[in-house]
Amino acid sequence: MRDLIIVGGGPAGLTAGLYAARARVDVVLFERMAPGGQVLLTDIVENYPGFPDGISGFELMDKMKRQAESFGLPIENREVRGFTLSPDNKVVSTDKGDEQTKALILACGANPKKLGIEGEQLLIGKGVSYCATCDGPFYRDQEVAVIGGGDTAVEEALFLTRFASKVYLIHRRDQLRATKILQERVIGHEKVHILWDTIPVKILGQTGVEGIEIQNVKTGKTSVLRVQGVFVFIGFEPNSELIKGLLELDNRGFIITNAEMETSVPGVFAAGDIRSKNLRQISNAVGEGATAAFAAERYLENIHG
Repeated sequence: MRDLIIVGGGPAGLTAGLYAARARVDVVLFERMAPGGQVLLTDIVENYPGFPDGISGFELMDKMKRQAESFGLPIENREVRGFTLSPDNKVVSTDKGDEQTKALILACGANPKKLGIEGEQLLIGKGVSYCATCDGPFYRDQEVAVIGGGDTAVEEALFLTRFASKVYLIHRRDQLRATKILQERVIGHEKVHILWDTIPVKILGQTGVEGIEIQNVKTGKTSVLRVQGVFVFIGFEPNSELIKGLLELDNRGFIITNAEMETSVPGVFAAGDIRSKNLRQISNAVGEGATAAFAAERYLENIHG
């Protein structure tokens, strides 16, 4: 039986692993993909302290991974398929067998939300994307649409101007939710055309995106934008499907914790984007990972007497 299992290899999970390994806790981290999480898809991170010139998401997460491993954190490529969670019994079921643990940190993150409109599912990977960094270069000298109005949508719209001839930024409100500096950049960019008070209704095309039908929410008028790509950035959904009914969740499915990252089950902690909170940034994921590891270490000391 392990002392501690961490599920998820993003900023929160890697930081928790670093702190736990450095404290010489018997710990292992499970990650089904490459360690790094959603940050791997970020072109430039410019709001993480210590990097005044910015740093690529890949490079930042590679540094975090190497630092955690330097203290002896084992990272195993495993897909978690289920949990048994109680104060006395915690089992993590994976594609390589079941593992018992005394304490558990859930840092499973979140995935981009989908629009849920006609044509979206059919055209995923054929013009519909949730990652401008991954797919932006395919749209050189073409016109694309970005859906959303927060930091991610604006950052990705700006990134797409490197390739696209025109970027339509479609937002359902009459002002953006992004931070002021990002708003200033996107509003003043010659390649970006913002469509206020507008929602997507249908994505057109069969084998590739041929356009997007949009509607003005104030006038009700519909029209079609002839674009070759649609990029969706409207928020995230927690990767909490496997823990529904096992832990207390908020109405959106995020895990509820206290300030010590403790969940409703003793010995189970949560950190990062899967946690119920207002801000989802690398900086606070790192802080939560450290807090969760410290709280787990204290929990283990208590149960060992």
